[in-house]
Amino acid sequence: MTRIARIVTELLSPAIVVILLPIAVAWQATGYHPLRTLFWGLVVALFYSVLPMIFIVRGARAGRWDGHHVRDRADRFMPLLACLASALAGLVILVAGAAPLDVVALALAMIGTLAVCLAITTRWKVSLHATVAGGAVATVTLLYGGWMLLLTPLLALVCWSRVRLADHTAAQVLVGAVLGPLIGGAVFLMIR
Repeated sequence: MTRIARIVTELLSPAIVVILLPIAVAWQATGYHPLRTLFWGLVVALFYSVLPMIFIVRGARAGRWDGHHVRDRADRFMPLLACLASALAGLVILVAGAAPLDVVALALAMIGTLAVCLAITTRWKVSLHATVAGGAVATVTLLYGGWMLLLTPLLALVCWSRVRLADHTAAQVLVGAVLGPLIGGAVFLMIR
């Protein structure tokens, strides 16, 4: 079971979800235009996932933190701050490039959620895996309808994997699973 939990943790990690989610949002936001979907989705993916992960992996290799999941809460502040800086740079590009409103709304929802997680992390270790997965389920449900709630078992699987690997407590994944939809979903709805 531990092997399965590791696979789930990697396949449904925030880095992967934040590559796929912007493409799903851009698909709807561009009126299902393939090239515009790919362009705007990849802009968000680059600044909200790829560049932050490069920073995190390089920091882990340099010994600044314990790995690409940054398990030690005390080490999370700098990587999360770097993620926030990258996201803000990406937001500038989205606004300057007149990205579709739903793509900008997603970007702001992710920034808002990340800022809350950054604040929480100074005192407690909330699960970013659960936060991102919960926010993603909420976002695609808001865009594509209630049938997207069929993705909820994936959120439960993410939560299970983080607890199974002893990276988080049940409370930490539960708070994350609620925080993503609560903050991210609310910001997304207010802007769009």
